[in-house]
Amino acid sequence: MATNDNPDFGILLLLAEQEFVRELRAATAAKGFDDQGRSDGFVLRTLGRAPATISTLATRLDITKQGAAQIIDDMEARGYVERHPDPTDGRARLIHLSERGQAALKAARRFHQAYERKLRKTHGDEAIDAVRAVFADMAGEDSVTDPQFRALMF
Repeated sequence: MATNDNPDFGILLLLAEQEFVRELRAATAAKGFDDQGRSDGFVLRTLGRAPATISTLATRLDITKQGAAQIIDDMEARGYVERHPDPTDGRARLIHLSERGQAALKAARRFHQAYERKLRKTHGDEAIDAVRAVFADMAGEDSVTDPQFRALMF
């Protein structure tokens, strides 16, 4: 049972995620990426592994093709992605990270690494390794080993 001194685990998890995202946005804004949308990080990481079509992105984002196209249109207008012909399919267009998109992804990855280093310094390796294990368990084996999500982890 939660008390004022011991809030619900789910609330703590939500608050921690919100603070992480707030700090991530502040750090990337300080690097010149102050115009990022909610889905940008996922798209940047996905395209950081390999270019993809709108259909592939829609599947990975678990949204409609129209929704994925709107996100890509917006990201293209802000200079994060570019469309190029697919060399294997003349009808398809591949979405690539632009130089700005690559720089934004690099800034986000640096933040992620620095954030974890800070936590390790404050709480120790054992505690952070335990938190990672708990999160992996919560996510479930299927999610952690799913190639679609594994591609985002590195």
